Amino acid sequence: MATATGAPKASFRLSMLLYDTRYRSMTIQVVVLLLFMAGVAWLVDNTIRNLETLGKDFSYGFLWNRAGYDINQTLVQYSNDSTHARAMLVGLLNTLLVAFMSCAAATVLGLIIGVLRLSPNWIIGRLTTVYVEVFRNIPVLLWILVAYAIFTEVMPPPNAFRGDTPTASMILFDSVALTNRYTAVPDPLFSRSLGNIDLGLFLVSVDLLAIIVVITGSILANRAILARATRVQNATGIRPVTWWKSLAVLVLPLLLLLVALGFHVERPQLRGFNFTGGINVSNSLMALWLGLTLYTTAFIAEIVRAGIASVSHGQTEAAFALGLRPGHTMRLVILPQALRVIVPPLISQYLNITKNSSLAIAVGYMDLRGTLGGITLNQTGRELEAVLLMMLIYLAISLVISGVMNLYNNSVKLKER
Repeated sequence: MATATGAPKASFRLSMLLYDTRYRSMTIQVVVLLLFMAGVAWLVDNTIRNLETLGKDFSYGFLWNRAGYDINQTLVQYSNDSTHARAMLVGLLNTLLVAFMSCAAATVLGLIIGVLRLSPNWIIGRLTTVYVEVFRNIPVLLWILVAYAIFTEVMPPPNAFRGDTPTASMILFDSVALTNRYTAVPDPLFSRSLGNIDLGLFLVSVDLLAIIVVITGSILANRAILARATRVQNATGIRPVTWWKSLAVLVLPLLLLLVALGFHVERPQLRGFNFTGGINVSNSLMALWLGLTLYTTAFIAEIVRAGIASVSHGQTEAAFALGLRPGHTMRLVILPQALRVIVPPLISQYLNITKNSSLAIAVGYMDLRGTLGGITLNQTGRELEAVLLMMLIYLAISLVISGVMNLYNNSVKLKER
């Protein structure tokens, strides 16, 4: 009896790399990868040849040479006798400072304005719309320059705060002085400080580490209290009262630590022609922070508005039917669902703030662009090394921000069962 056999398998041929769909995509990827590697190799070889023609080599040894220039706003110890690497560290910390301040302020203001844009009150809704349209349609550099002009031209000089009849007065319970040279703010101090840890590059305050540890422990303890209350509610249908426990856990440990460390603030005092005793924040930092914050707030407000609008109106009606007030409905029902829409574009705004901070050079704030990519580059003539290093640092910062925010996004996204 005859038996049916399958068709014989065709042997592999080189033409199959182009005409067989099983291999074509792999062939294209290999060819593109080889072309990319060849392009990179040509670019590197061409760069090396051009440097040799100019009598230069590729080296980062200049980072350990004396910088020879001053920086007006520093978070760590620095003098003009420090190295270029130290100046780069100061610029990096200044960049991170203004980026963190702007991200925090823009997030809070953007959330508030985004919610107010949906207000049924006609005046509030139109005012917030005008704010968004005005600030997001004018370049951020112009807002930074406007803020700097206000601080340097409109604000009074320090000597206007002195005399029996001063022409200017401090704000916030006489603790902050806005002048045309700097902004004097209170200085947080500890009378029983735990000292500092010398890491070589900079000093780390043990007091600050202790505060961070206590705050972290308080947050974890509060989450444990809330989780236990949820388990009790699931088991019995009655949720125990937790507000006083959460308040005690979040406030008391930090308060006791601050008392133990002798925390107090030293207000700025006008002595002679300048304020002393506090922290004199340069107007360039204030202008950069204000410009970035107001500009980015407009974008974050639109992101928040779109995220809230993406939640079905039936969710609001259901919450009202259960007796929830509008504030609780927004906080407990609408915003948690809107976060899955809000967080991804919010990451882009945080990255934009970090990169737009390089506009600090327009107002004389010495960030990473002003130190490594500015004075250091001009003094040493190491354009390629300085620019590549600066690009890598900005890339690393952006990847860290993206990674952290993506972790948060994964924690708040809807879980499928």
